[in-house]
Amino acid sequence: MVKIMVTDRDGKEQELDAEEGDLLMYVLRDFDTGVEGRCGGYCSCATCHVYVDERILAELPPISEDEELMLEGLEARRPNSRLSCQIEVSDLLEGAKIEVGEFDY
Repeated sequence: MVKIMVTDRDGKEQELDAEEGDLLMYVLRDFDTGVEGRCGGYCSCATCHVYVDERILAELPPISEDEELMLEGLEARRPNSRLSCQIEVSDLLEGAKIEVGEFDY
């Protein structure tokens, strides 16, 4: 199990246990953090928008063209914005801080 620190949109922080290989979006959705994942992980909405811990951001796989298109329309986008449906749970996320982001379309 990988332990991830998550802050929801209300500022509530919780430590989640996630299975390696799962998509972060499913973990966040299943723990009722406010992530919706309306598109089911197909990178065609932004309801799984998160802000990723700066210390691991550069180590994640690069943003794909599809993910970039979804993120570029978000007013709430920050330099550390990602779609959680594009992040696979791995040891890299151990102890990472993830904040559930806003989606505004």
